[in-house]
Amino acid sequence: MSVTFNPIGKVKLKNGRYFIELEERLFEATLGLEDFSHIQVLCWFNLYDSPESRDYLVVDKPYKKGPGRIGVLATRSPVRPNPIALSACALLGVDKKNHRLEVAYIDAENETPVLDIKPYEPSDDLVRDVRMPAWCAHWPKCLEESADFDWDGEFNF
Repeated sequence: MSVTFNPIGKVKLKNGRYFIELEERLFEATLGLEDFSHIQVLCWFNLYDSPESRDYLVVDKPYKKGPGRIGVLATRSPVRPNPIALSACALLGVDKKNHRLEVAYIDAENETPVLDIKPYEPSDDLVRDVRMPAWCAHWPKCLEESADFDWDGEFNF
């Protein structure tokens, strides 16, 4: 089976600001998106798309407080069988003139292909009772707290 994706745009980092620049012909698909405070963005981690990266299934201690080995599907690593990323982003603005969305932050490199965008809806996306392993149970409970968290103290890379 073969699957084909057609990116709808790309991540743009400019002067410390984060944008999702969409193809002009697709921009009308954002109609109504400005009424949402947050969006979910699906990206293709193209910098990690190689046969070697796709075959990398277990990681040696990526988290300082984590287990010695962990499967990539139990991580947020860009190295995975299909390098698809999902990021929840605060939507700061919709720029119709330049066909782009400004977001507060996105965990992606400049020029990363964007596959899809969906509005964040608590009725579908918020999970109240979450179970986490002990080694990461101290991580922030929401996106807003995440910005001030010492993430550098959590990773071995």
